[in-house]
Amino acid sequence: QVQLVESGGGLVQAGGSLRLSCAASGSIFSINVMGWYRQAPGKQRELVADISSSGITNYVDSVKGRFTISRDNAKNTVYLQMNSLKPEDTAVYYCNALLLRFRGGPIQRYWGQGTQVTVSS
Repeated sequence: QVQLVESGGGLVQAGGSLRLSCAASGSIFSINVMGWYRQAPGKQRELVADISSSGITNYVDSVKGRFTISRDNAKNTVYLQMNSLKPEDTAVYYCNALLLRFRGGPIQRYWGQGTQVTVSS
């Protein structure tokens, strides 16, 4: 079994900051990519940012310059530092990981349970 456990969501005023964390645990051989997606009410889930095991990052245009993704490979943990938050950042944020559970096995995608981020104007 593999679990992704998120923390750090909450309510913040526009212009404020939040830091999300997501720790992966269980039977894991290696994690290729870890990332954050978000889903606002009535909208499709979208990729916010992801990071490879070598540290290559990718961001959606709307968060570039405001959000920073990082990871601690030793702890199988990914972080999302969110600064200058806007009301349009309000959504449920989901952690995601592409990983191998054993050497030579298939790459599998796992999701966290989601954490609510609400930005008030």
